[in-house]
This record gives sequence, C-alpha cells and structure tokens, in this order.
Amino acid sequence: MPLYEHVFIARQDLSNAQAETLIDHFTQVLSDNEGKVLDKEYWGVKTMAYKINKNRKGHYAFLRTDAPAPAVQEMERLMRLHDDVMRVMTIKVEAHEEGPSVQMQKRDERDSRRDRR
Repeated sequence: MPLYEHVFIARQDLSNAQAETLIDHFTQVLSDNEGKVLDKEYWGVKTMAYKINKNRKGHYAFLRTDAPAPAVQEMERLMRLHDDVMRVMTIKVEAHEEGPSVQMQKRDERDSRRDRR
C-alpha cells in the first residue's frame, strides 16, 4: 500500500485532550477503511504565520500512514467537513523516515539545551 504523511491543524480553543481525541478519531477512520497508522505525533499549540478563520494559533498533529488511496480520500473528506479542523495537508512519500519528525527533534534539542545549564 502507498505511504502517506498527513499534517492537520485544529482550532486553538480545543483542549489538549480534545485534540488527542481528534487524532484518535481520524486514526479510527483509516483503520475502518483498511489502512494503518504507523506513527502519530501531537505537536502542540503553535502560532501560525497568518490568521485562519480568525485564529492565530492551532493544534498541530502529524500522522504517518500506510493506507489505500480510498481510505486517505475518506479521511481527508471527513477532516474537511469537521468543524474543528482548519487545514489539512497530505503528502505521498516513498518511505517513512525512522524516528521522530523534525518538529519533535527540535523540541528534544531544546529540552537537552536546558539541561546543560
């Protein structure tokens, strides 16, 4: 099956638990359509470069999937219909990189810098 990476932004007024529930919901949508989520990351609330629907910040989430195209299309369709999701981006990749995404690596580097003091 093809490999995909998905990033979506949810509204800033959701709690962290609600954002995690949203990730689990879309993971379940893929699973119901014969897809697999290989890795999921919650990046937290980040400031955006420009306002989207009058929001300056949003909850960012990242999914690495192995799913057929119809499953990805269904998940994207449901994301676009969901009121809490502001933006969705899906990229087809040849292979998934091992380890955490670049966003999570940066966070780990910042944490290790604090320990040096």
